Amino acid sequence: MPVDLIRIVSRDSPMALAQVERVRAELAALHPAVRTEVIPVKTTGDKWMGDLSRVEGKGAFTKEVDAALLAGEADLAVHCVKDIPADRPLPAGTMFAAFLKRDDIRDALVDTAGRTLDELPAGTRIGTSSVRRSAQLAASHPHLQCVPMRGNANRRLDKLAAGEADALLLAVSGLQRIGRTDVVSEILPVETMMPPIGAGVLALQCREDDTDTIETVSDLGDPDTHRETLAERMFLHVLQGHCNSPIAGFARAGRGGELSLRACVFTPDGKTVLNAHEWAGRLDPATLGTSVAVALLRQGARDLIDSIAH
Repeated sequence: MPVDLIRIVSRDSPMALAQVERVRAELAALHPAVRTEVIPVKTTGDKWMGDLSRVEGKGAFTKEVDAALLAGEADLAVHCVKDIPADRPLPAGTMFAAFLKRDDIRDALVDTAGRTLDELPAGTRIGTSSVRRSAQLAASHPHLQCVPMRGNANRRLDKLAAGEADALLLAVSGLQRIGRTDVVSEILPVETMMPPIGAGVLALQCREDDTDTIETVSDLGDPDTHRETLAERMFLHVLQGHCNSPIAGFARAGRGGELSLRACVFTPDGKTVLNAHEWAGRLDPATLGTSVAVALLRQGARDLIDSIAH
């Protein structure tokens, strides 16, 4: 039976709170009688502006949110799937209740002069702290220079305006969520910039024993996104990638039900790129994720990942 009130815990960044508003709107449309309350928390990842690998990697964005859920201070957590570590299981006692319909998985170039990536002159400073982005840029545009830049999208745009970089690479979905698509000078195709695992997907996490909340929010889930996300996360789990691993990939569910997964592992300098791309028809998504990971492991992905400090 639907619950009366759902307390939603989330990071307190503008983008995270925009994501919560989407969840609240979709819940209100499906269950008008259910009230929602937002519990914002500041995470270690939001407070720390250094290298993420020094504060438990991507888990730095989820630890405090998980704690509030497990302590019973909240009933539902909203996460970006790309921020949830896949090299270890979800906290015991919690589960994914739904994956919302996927947003745009592509990256956007934000250049103050409105140029495309190919038009940027040698030495242009691109602000990003993503090893995935910098490895791919090193492979495709070695004349450009990546400069470390962390912080939420609004903060990065401020840093760009202050001259700390000449251009930025940001997720299209993130810019859409904060209403800043006006700054985009080019949307990069996935062939140019492969997305992170879980790109554009919002996950709803509940306590396993909270069957009423699970039942209420599970209707928000999108079946295709669910299959894509399961394949991608199993792939990352088998590879045991960490936050400093340049790993990228995405699954696609076709109209006929077939599922494909394309993935890459890079060296940070972009000089070695391992590729795999497989289709699974209607096979179990986890089997597809495992199969693509094994294909990359056969090419030497384990040594490549283990050679990168984390």
